[in-house]
Amino acid sequence: MDPARRATLAPRLARRIVAPVGNVLARLLRGAVRLRVFTAVVGVVAVTATLLVVHDANRSRGSDPSLGDVLRVGVPEGASIPGYLDSSRAELAGLAGDTAVYALVSFNAYLAPDRLAPVLADASLSSVFARVPLPHTQTELVRLGAYRLPDDVVAAMDATAVRKREEAQHYRDLLAANDKPDELREIYATGAIVADNEATAYAEHCSCVYAAVVSAAPGVLRMIEERPETRAVDPITELQRLDRTVFLPPLPEQTTLAGPMIEVPASAAASPRPS
Repeated sequence: MDPARRATLAPRLARRIVAPVGNVLARLLRGAVRLRVFTAVVGVVAVTATLLVVHDANRSRGSDPSLGDVLRVGVPEGASIPGYLDSSRAELAGLAGDTAVYALVSFNAYLAPDRLAPVLADASLSSVFARVPLPHTQTELVRLGAYRLPDDVVAAMDATAVRKREEAQHYRDLLAANDKPDELREIYATGAIVADNEATAYAEHCSCVYAAVVSAAPGVLRMIEERPETRAVDPITELQRLDRTVFLPPLPEQTTLAGPMIEVPASAAASPRPS
């Protein structure tokens, strides 16, 4: 794996969270009609779903040396997706031996839970990544722990549906307070609608899975790569700890550059997570 994937998260978190928050607040204060999707919180969700332990640069001597770095796998924001696909193919083609390695598998389309087993056959599953692909809407990127297909993915979707219903109710509770400015009320109303739609989709076990983390021998990974549903198989040859790895799989609809931003029509409002 390219050593450039190793990086600490602080600089990128600052760019993904602080700047978007400032931009959204500035638009609210100006009463702007056109609002972008509130991607700052989505960025937090995407990172916290994959990064389970935050890097501490001042670990005491004698602690686990693997705690010092965070491994980033996938396509960083703004990077070339065609370049990533080419490098993944080349790296997988160069793998030799029969020792199982972890890999990030991304798909050409959003898949339902019952379509995953044929694609990932003969590999051990660790987790999947899902998103409800609502038009012109930045929905939450979620990582679902799963080992058995499709049962674990179905159970995780059911749990996510419950959480999304609670989120929608929280937005409605915020709307019940009449002391909010019109801009915030529009945001809360849209947030409730989006969360309800996400809850319905997950409860119906939607075609929402766009990537998975698996473990398999190189030969099995190459078979997965050849299946029509597969977009890329990115082997993680430098992996030391899954809980020190940030996964950034490309979304199926992204074809040129990776990034969380999805432009929203002027008639749509931003959709933040409830605070």
